[in-house]
Amino acid sequence: MGVSAAAVTAVAGPAFAQAGNVIEELVVTAQKREEALQDVPIAVSAFSQQSLEAQKIDGGPNLQTAIPNVTFSKTNFTSANFQIRGVGSKVVSGASDQGVGVHQNNAPLTANRLFEAEFYDVERVEVLRGPQGTLYGRNATGGVVNVITAKPTDIFEANIRGELGNYNTRRLRGMINLPIVEDKVALRVAGSMIKRDGFGENLTTGNDVDDRDLWAARATLSFTPTEGIRAWLSYEHFDEDDKRARVGKQLCVKDLGPTSVGPVPVSNPFARILLSQGCKSAHVNDPTSLGTVNGGATLAGIPSIVTGILSGDPYAGKMQNPDLRKIESFQDPQYRAKADVWMFNLELDITDNLTLTSLTSFNKDSYFTFQDYNRITPVTNFNPSPLTPGGFFTDPQLGRLNQLATFDISSSDTEQFSQELRLQSNFDGPVNFNIGAIHLKLDQDTNYYVMSNGLTAAAAAGFPAPGVYIDPNSPPAGDGHNYYRSAGPYFLNATAAFGEVYWQVLDNLKITGGLRYTNDEKRVDSLPNVLLSPGRGGRPTIQRVTFKETTGRLGFDWKPDLAFTDDTLVYAFYSKGYKAGGFNPASAAGIAGIQQTFDPEFVNAYEIGLKNTLLGGSLLLNATGFYYDYEGYQISKIAARTSVNENIDAKIKGVELEAIWEPIRNLRFNGTFGYLDTEITGGSSVDTLNRTQGNPALTLINGALIGANCVAPTAQVAAVMSLINNGFPAAGVPPVNPAYLINACGGGYRTGSTAATNPLAPLGVFLDTTDGVAVSLDGKELPNAAKTTFSIGAQYTWEFGNAWEAVIRGDYYRQDDSYARIYNTVADHLPAWENVNLSLRLSNNDMGLDVEAYVKNLTDEEAITDAYLTDDSSGLFRNIFLSEPRTYGVAVTKRF
Repeated sequence: MGVSAAAVTAVAGPAFAQAGNVIEELVVTAQKREEALQDVPIAVSAFSQQSLEAQKIDGGPNLQTAIPNVTFSKTNFTSANFQIRGVGSKVVSGASDQGVGVHQNNAPLTANRLFEAEFYDVERVEVLRGPQGTLYGRNATGGVVNVITAKPTDIFEANIRGELGNYNTRRLRGMINLPIVEDKVALRVAGSMIKRDGFGENLTTGNDVDDRDLWAARATLSFTPTEGIRAWLSYEHFDEDDKRARVGKQLCVKDLGPTSVGPVPVSNPFARILLSQGCKSAHVNDPTSLGTVNGGATLAGIPSIVTGILSGDPYAGKMQNPDLRKIESFQDPQYRAKADVWMFNLELDITDNLTLTSLTSFNKDSYFTFQDYNRITPVTNFNPSPLTPGGFFTDPQLGRLNQLATFDISSSDTEQFSQELRLQSNFDGPVNFNIGAIHLKLDQDTNYYVMSNGLTAAAAAGFPAPGVYIDPNSPPAGDGHNYYRSAGPYFLNATAAFGEVYWQVLDNLKITGGLRYTNDEKRVDSLPNVLLSPGRGGRPTIQRVTFKETTGRLGFDWKPDLAFTDDTLVYAFYSKGYKAGGFNPASAAGIAGIQQTFDPEFVNAYEIGLKNTLLGGSLLLNATGFYYDYEGYQISKIAARTSVNENIDAKIKGVELEAIWEPIRNLRFNGTFGYLDTEITGGSSVDTLNRTQGNPALTLINGALIGANCVAPTAQVAAVMSLINNGFPAAGVPPVNPAYLINACGGGYRTGSTAATNPLAPLGVFLDTTDGVAVSLDGKELPNAAKTTFSIGAQYTWEFGNAWEAVIRGDYYRQDDSYARIYNTVADHLPAWENVNLSLRLSNNDMGLDVEAYVKNLTDEEAITDAYLTDDSSGLFRNIFLSEPRTYGVAVTKRF
């Protein structure tokens, strides 16, 4: 939908000149040609560098505060979910694609630093809402974020901006533009850096965490050897090395396990642990959620109890600090990221009416993050034993400690090459076109490790099997079986041909039709899950899949001559969006109902929009309505220590409003409103956080060591408890050890099993286990799909003479509540939140000087933007993700 309210609320500058109180529009390339924003028949919001700075949109995460029906949150594995109209990415898979495509200068960047880096020296940022597969890169079922960097010009210019703020914040941005050969060659160099102290604190080390130490720089060389040839070459580098918190605090209501099963008491402490799932369900704002996981019921805790280095839950009785930004960890987090992006764009005018464009890009991206898995220190120490002399254990990855410790590593190395060719016409006649093709090649090596000294100690003790290779290196080299490793080098070859045809039927009526054919070839070398198994390393399983799809769009835009508007654009389109499917891990092959691959997503989108310029150009008022038939929505569930992905269908409908009004010169208002109604249309799934669904006839059994929890009839579990309580069940029969329950979820205890697989079979005791009770998803809302989003802003400019002026500005944003998962339970509920920004800027245009004071998040709102549920082996705790706290500062800009 047309011009974003955010796009034109900045102080007047080159992008937003104004005559009287007439609002002038930003020129965009949403359809890969230059057009005024109000003339583009697409729901698109655009922001110049001036408007980004005015509204305090420092980077990608802040875009949501200025665009209707957009939500954003970081995710668990060093990624992010930028979601438009309920469509984003809730898939946990190295071979999955984002629902919202991220582009730079129109080139797709599969791996990118958009949500770590800050915007600097950009011409504009465009956000297109709705499927955009016809002209844009890859798999844009939700939309596209396209960052257009500033290009060299034929005049000398430069600027530098310095900023100081709370949390010891120091920001520096600058740019210099150098004409080298008049009208032929120019160079533009820009850079940005930020350093600040942490938003949080590690109570164990006493250091602050979640700080920032990053910088980025870009050089762009443009050359125009003749009038018909235009080209530019750019290189950009990003570098971060700090203690950024990849995930936030852990939430848990401790599950101690039942005191009885049916009429039978659970008197053995270890048996009670083996009937606990670690954490119970509760709202994120429930004070009891600041408890701690039942550490004895986890993958690291169970073997620690069996080997005798722990006696039970190492976090027994402990509650966490109520400050969500304070953690406890033996070591501070580590966060390192680098990115290099090379781009070359060439435009060649073949004739006066035909232009050929070649866009080449190469991207190298890597990151390494190391963080405490629980962010909580135990209250009990290791028991002295042969494994733990003096109560200490030396782990090759974690060092010498006297308490249970678990850390994880998320890392990735990516290389991507893309080449796009487009031929665009500009005929005087009624028909024009924009056709092209793109090839993309991606190589990505992603690793995720979970390391625990409890697991290494179990491996050293030969539990559950001897001969486990303990990796002596830190960080892991990859061959050890004493830690969990999820890895699968991923290779993608994607080719697409696309095009749009524009037919100007009448002077005020245009029909647009577009088609796209995509061929996605994917391969993953999936490594097996070999935790605590004999030997070292493992042979990968090669998985291959190809997806071939044809998509497109068809619609019209019409400019009626209406007496009550200065200019009106009406448009209506049908478009089909596509996002490729992917692989489920080879280790998930045995999970019931899980296929080797998951299917593509398709969005059949119907949209109608209205863009109006009113009151002599002083009011822009735009509206959009849309309906999506969403087929194959990709969703992940963590089960059996891996991520499995499924497809479900949904319906989405909504409305978006945007307005900018300048009633008198120097006074401007802007506003956006988004309404979203999402509904899953069928399907069922087992909620791992509530496998019994409250059915007293079923009892949960902990299967952390096997891979996943299970449920069994309460009467059968009660019979096992009776045997455990009674000690010797019969003459000549050994006592029933509660450790027998460790293997219960493996399926070997079912009715009809023999003594070879079921040690209780001679006693006629069986456990008919299942995954749990599947719940209907019909009518549930999609995750992170807030029903309403709302923003309003206002600014006023005082002109003092002698080129001095002052601008005061305020922005308010509110996002409705939503759910973190498809089950829509109380534990999934994410509360509504709001944000207020204020700024005061004093400028002298003749001197090229700006001085600004600002505050972001004035009310210090602590919004939980999402929550991630871990799997059974971790105890089903939830990791939360937070918005930034209140920040304030002063910035000085000098332009030359």
